[in-house]
Amino acid sequence: MGHRGPEWLRAPADVNALLPALWSRSVAREDDGELAVAGHRVGALAAQFGTPLFVLDVADFKARCRDFVTAFAGADVFYAGKAFLSKAVVRWVAECGLHLDVCTGGELAVALAADFPPERLGLHGNNKSVAELGRALDVGVGRIVVDSFDEIDRLTALARERGVRPRVLVRTTCGVEAHTHEFIATAHEDQKFGLSLSGGAALAAALRIIDDGVLDLVGLHSHIGSQIFDTAGFEVAARRILGLAAQVRDARGVDLPELDLGGGFGIAYTSQDDPASPKELADRMRAIVADECRARALPEPRLSIEPGRALIGPAMLTLYEVGTVKDVDGIRTYVSVDGGMSDNIRTALYGATYSATLASRRSAAGPLLARIVGKHCESGDIVVSDEFLPSDVRPGDLVAVPGTGAYGRSMASNYNHVPRAAVVAVEGDEARVIVRRETEDDLLRLDVG
Repeated sequence: MGHRGPEWLRAPADVNALLPALWSRSVAREDDGELAVAGHRVGALAAQFGTPLFVLDVADFKARCRDFVTAFAGADVFYAGKAFLSKAVVRWVAECGLHLDVCTGGELAVALAADFPPERLGLHGNNKSVAELGRALDVGVGRIVVDSFDEIDRLTALARERGVRPRVLVRTTCGVEAHTHEFIATAHEDQKFGLSLSGGAALAAALRIIDDGVLDLVGLHSHIGSQIFDTAGFEVAARRILGLAAQVRDARGVDLPELDLGGGFGIAYTSQDDPASPKELADRMRAIVADECRARALPEPRLSIEPGRALIGPAMLTLYEVGTVKDVDGIRTYVSVDGGMSDNIRTALYGATYSATLASRRSAAGPLLARIVGKHCESGDIVVSDEFLPSDVRPGDLVAVPGTGAYGRSMASNYNHVPRAAVVAVEGDEARVIVRRETEDDLLRLDVG
């Protein structure tokens, strides 16, 4: 008996049909069945820019940014740059009125190179170096989320040397574990991020900062995970974090003016995913913060959130060319494409699920349950574990995978010395490279022999 795939996956009535929730808003099929993004046919994009190719729908990305800014009016929306960062993206984030969250010196360098206002930057990270913290202070980063006592001591010393008083938030692990993979759940106790609420470390950190008086403690921070579809976890986290804010108030008479509940808002990768709208998220998160503050006689803090995937994820697709189609003894059909884990490691890393469609043409053939795999020397080099493609899929066809804007190009590697793919932005009549394709010369330039 052949492979059946997951229980929820059903053969489609029309294998050419697109599920709108998975794609950027401009993706559609032309009359002949070829996929187009903002009117740009994928065949022409592949011919001009090559494959694999990340295709970014700029209008879609900007619209999602503005949707969050509108829904969270009166709050600060930080784009989580780790999802995908380039100078062009930084400029669009600034244009749409968002703040920007960076977590390394490299991400900070990209933001500064694109002239992002430093006062709208936030710096994250569980092991920020002296150089990274010093640069953040020198350029005037708007806030730093401190993650350990060692970092508090390090930043305090640097601030004293410079005679500055940086604004900081204490990252708190509040014991809330979102329903997600172990490697992307970040608020339970047994992990590297933050300071424990239940063990008292978070309170001790906040009091140390207040007592030292060198750093300006403006709030508390929590991040409970990724690919989260409801607000239940955020509600529990807010309740516990505001309890900590009340402890700080009672111990030192200080009302902290800010509360950051992080990001991790989910997107639709398959038909099984049903993400909440920005307005639904905003309404529910505001309500629980207001209720908890009222119950604890706390003034309502200014809320911050950090969406990354929810903004850039659906705005981008990856375009591949099929190289081989292999039926393995009636067990499974493998469709091999010209990319793989070097441009999207999430499937191999933690079993992420994706969808795909035949992009270069319309097919009248029936559906075939296939596994789309890459070209790397790893059996786990899987792009899409299970998907129905037309049974006449063949070498030379183009396949598109939606929802790859987050953690695709940003986690890309040169495994097997494969050059990393280009990112092309489409907007109006223009299709332009914003991150160029690497070449073999790029790889060899770093190999000094």
